[in-house]
Amino acid sequence: MDSVGSIIVYFVAAIAIVVFSIKTVTTRKILRSATYLLFVLLSTAVIYFQLGYQFLGAVQIAVYAGGIMVLFVFAIVLTHKPNDRTGVIDSHRRKIGGGIAVAGGILLLLAIFYMPLLHGASLSECIEAGTPITMHEIGEAFTGSDRFQYLLPFEAISVLLLACIIGGVTIARKE
Repeated sequence: MDSVGSIIVYFVAAIAIVVFSIKTVTTRKILRSATYLLFVLLSTAVIYFQLGYQFLGAVQIAVYAGGIMVLFVFAIVLTHKPNDRTGVIDSHRRKIGGGIAVAGGILLLLAIFYMPLLHGASLSECIEAGTPITMHEIGEAFTGSDRFQYLLPFEAISVLLLACIIGGVTIARKE
């Protein structure tokens, strides 16, 4: 049975993730938004430590909260003036953005439950069959290069992010 202290720490971290996630996308100052994102990443690391995944928590802090946030702030400072405020988004664009966000969330949930995850079986099939899914199997699925493994899409996204940052630096130098 979990202790009361660990339950309190879990709920504090979960509430921090929700609050800082909302603040990240609603603030009008971009550097402040990056700071809120840093708090989200650190709170996620706290949850990993609570679950007993010390290595994953350390990677979350070192790679994401450390390296990726430095990269984001570097790109922001190169492409924007730090005290610039973004304009207010009109109601029509908010509705379109909200609709796209809801559609994206639905597609994400469908992908989580119905895309092949382990040995060609989806998560919903594994749950229905009562097959236990270990952390080792999930790690192999995310870092493997065989069929139904996700290393190639992960690397493609990292190259895409690098190309976006290089494009931002190029645009900042032209202005």
